[in-house]
Amino acid sequence: MNPGRDDLVPLIDSERPVAVVTGSSSGIGRAIAIQLAKQGFDLIVHAGRNLQRAEETAALVRGQTANALVSMCDFSQVSDGFERFVHEAFAWRGSIACWINNAGGDVLTGARKDWPFEEKLDYLWQVDVRSTLLLSRLVAERMIRNEVQGKADANLGSVINVGWDQAQTGLPGASGQMFACTKGAIMSMTAALAKTYAPRVRFNCVAPGWIQTQWGEEADPAWSELVAQQSLQRRWGQPQDVASVVGFLVSPSGTFINGQCLPVNGGLGELSCELRTRLC
Repeated sequence: MNPGRDDLVPLIDSERPVAVVTGSSSGIGRAIAIQLAKQGFDLIVHAGRNLQRAEETAALVRGQTANALVSMCDFSQVSDGFERFVHEAFAWRGSIACWINNAGGDVLTGARKDWPFEEKLDYLWQVDVRSTLLLSRLVAERMIRNEVQGKADANLGSVINVGWDQAQTGLPGASGQMFACTKGAIMSMTAALAKTYAPRVRFNCVAPGWIQTQWGEEADPAWSELVAQQSLQRRWGQPQDVASVVGFLVSPSGTFINGQCLPVNGGLGELSCELRTRLC
């Protein structure tokens, strides 16, 4: 846990519920953190290695008159760091209202895009699948313990995982195979977790489609053509599109939704055979 800059900013309202968003240093995670700050949550902003980007997100959260704490934990490392990360997150205010497992490995940009297939798969399994399951279990058990001890937040019991809208239908190519495997596992585990911890803790999943994060901005034009053809809205989704759905799921309006996986993709159409061939 990094102490961040919270000690330099006067607490606006220590009674505000706390949300944790893993992988919130940029992209979808950053948009979710800002959205939840607007909805009245204080935020624990998480990053694996990029402290500077995490601090930037925290500053944006504070711009919404919310408090923010930065926490660093590298999910790619197999260690006991998950228990420490969860313990220190709850210790900040004593309770957490909602936990968003957004962190995911990037094997499409940077140095990892040139890794062998097997190494990419191992990395994604650790960062996406293993971390989501272990954190989900630890967080749910701690939320229930807080409830028993009378320290629960009013918004107790909401955990959101992040899948992929085409994990079950499939997309051609190596990336499609890897993400179908890893994100599909997250979507399946969400249903099992919901049945395990209901009714005290709700588990849901959002499954983004073509969202224009850094990879989308740098992608080959063929991918933009795919988006225009496959999304019924004929556009890239934006991180805020996902953040708005997460905001609904953790709000009082979403309390009767449990064990669900909601696609956030503008509607999914079919690819032409010609474009499928080009993408392979």
